[in-house]
Amino acid sequence: MIVCHCNLIQESEIERTIVAMLDDDPWQLIVPLKVYHEMNKRGRCCGCFPNVVDIIIRVTAEYHKRNRTPPAQIESLVVRLSEVNREIEAARRAGARRAAELRAGRRAA
Repeated sequence: MIVCHCNLIQESEIERTIVAMLDDDPWQLIVPLKVYHEMNKRGRCCGCFPNVVDIIIRVTAEYHKRNRTPPAQIESLVVRLSEVNREIEAARRAGARRAAELRAGRRAA
């Protein structure tokens, strides 16, 4: 499945990149920008970043389960990443709403 249409990046490419990064340091904080940098790509419209965050969370959890990391440590990491993702997505939506309201206000004036 294609995750990033701007760069034509498939989900499997992102998954492999994340696993390679975790092999280097299993406790590093992985964000979409780092994943794209590892793939020598750049975020263009960045609309795919929320989906990439979901992939990072899933692959990181699977990686640690496979490597028998104690479940409490996995859960803590995944919960923290999910919370940050929700906060960022809420802020993005609020910003988009404000921008739409401003545009609508300019048209009405």
